[in-house]
Amino acid sequence: MADTANGSANGEAKGRAARLRDLHRPGDPLVLPNVWDAASARVVQEAGFPALATASAAVAAMLGHPDGEGGPVDEMLAAAARVVRVAEVPVTVDAEAGYGLPPAELVERLLAMGAAGCNLEDSRGGALTDPDEQAAYLAGVRDAAGDALVVNARVDTFIRQAPDPLDGALDRGRRYLAAGADCVYPIMAPADAVRALAEGLPGPVNVNQFPGTALRELAEAGAARVSYGPFPHHHAMEALKGFAERLRAGEDPA
Repeated sequence: MADTANGSANGEAKGRAARLRDLHRPGDPLVLPNVWDAASARVVQEAGFPALATASAAVAAMLGHPDGEGGPVDEMLAAAARVVRVAEVPVTVDAEAGYGLPPAELVERLLAMGAAGCNLEDSRGGALTDPDEQAAYLAGVRDAAGDALVVNARVDTFIRQAPDPLDGALDRGRRYLAAGADCVYPIMAPADAVRALAEGLPGPVNVNQFPGTALRELAEAGAARVSYGPFPHHHAMEALKGFAERLRAGEDPA
């Protein structure tokens, strides 16, 4: 009976990951307005998006911790699990740099909550990780997960203002895809670098949409996934701030 239950759970995990993986289409990107709790997850899901993604910065802020693995791993993963619990679509979890967990333990905890994918960054302590070290970590995650998780390998050359960030992103991205990542995420890459990244990397590319850049432009440049990080949370907090300020001033807050 236990073997049957384990087989069923593994099949469900692979199915979730397959649905998420299939949504990564260059030229017709998966759009992910990142969420941070069950309420925001419901809002985005009800708007019709086919998958959900958490944003670690937003989750940390919601919990009262700084970004950059400033939140305890148990709290961060518990918050992600609440998103998964209310979701009827696949969820990819921003797992930062893995919280110091061995790959097998990280995978075990993500699969136990029902996550379909994870985002793993190549910065630790505010500095870029050695690419060989990061590739080895990603390979460990892939070995532990099999095809039951979609692994999105974040590349931080742009956000860390590395020398030649485009060349660095291409080099790291190729290494990470070879190690088993499904997708490469050169976070904060400017719009004019998207085409070079999409053409130079042998796998799907996740990019950000910035003000002044149309989603259509990113799609035409070859993006397979577009995400927004903490920006949806920032918008929600600005709306709450305006509401509170109007109320405090004795105005109609609506």
